[in-house]
Amino acid sequence: MESKRILLTVSYDGTAYAGWQFQSNGPSIQEEVEKALEQALGKFTRITGASRTDAGVHALGQRCHFDTDASIPPDKYPFVLNRYLPRDIRVQEGKQVAGDFHARFDAAGKLYTYRIHNAPHPSAIYRNCTAHFPVKLDEKLMHEAGQQILGTHDFAAFAAAGGSAKTTIRTIDFLSVTRMGQEVELQVHGNAFLYNMVRIIAGTLMGIGQGKLPPECLKTALETKNRLDLGVTAPACGLELTRVEYAFEQGLPFTPWHD
Repeated sequence: MESKRILLTVSYDGTAYAGWQFQSNGPSIQEEVEKALEQALGKFTRITGASRTDAGVHALGQRCHFDTDASIPPDKYPFVLNRYLPRDIRVQEGKQVAGDFHARFDAAGKLYTYRIHNAPHPSAIYRNCTAHFPVKLDEKLMHEAGQQILGTHDFAAFAAAGGSAKTTIRTIDFLSVTRMGQEVELQVHGNAFLYNMVRIIAGTLMGIGQGKLPPECLKTALETKNRLDLGVTAPACGLELTRVEYAFEQGLPFTPWHD
């Protein structure tokens, strides 16, 4: 039977995992999805993800592809795989794509969301998917400061050590910081992101929002390319990979997820 390339959309709570990619120090999302595929297809099948989310990071719209000659209709993979997956990992969609499609290298854009529980005490209910920050944040100042990094820049200062990117040039075309009650939400959309880039942006904006960092530090870091001009790397638990976009799916201009 002819081989088909299948693209999956996967959501997960990353709390219990060492990240998306297979790790020797703990279970990974990739490992669990591959185990489910092996049970469903009767043989090991390698998957390739769009983004290597870190330990504790969540996803609403991670994407991955694999090749198979199985007769399962592409849109039935969520029903098949969710039978074998743990409850904190769910396949949301399956579709057939071109044989030369690549989930990582063909990504045209990504949307990340960072959520902050801005209250004196941590949330009992949302503790796994928000970062607790007890000091009152000025979300309007954070939003205004974040506009400094829109456009195409060298984001060398916004990358943690250990990344493997060949270039640190990236384009950010949307950034917003909004508040609803005690929840402050950062959304950032761009063509690609460096290692820990969104968490560094989030940590810096929190420093600005509490008055400990000057609002212009983001612009300064773009000029100096010095990581020390920015704030701390925000905790992993607040970060969600919300959406991965591909050119063949795009028919409308980008709009923020929460709109």
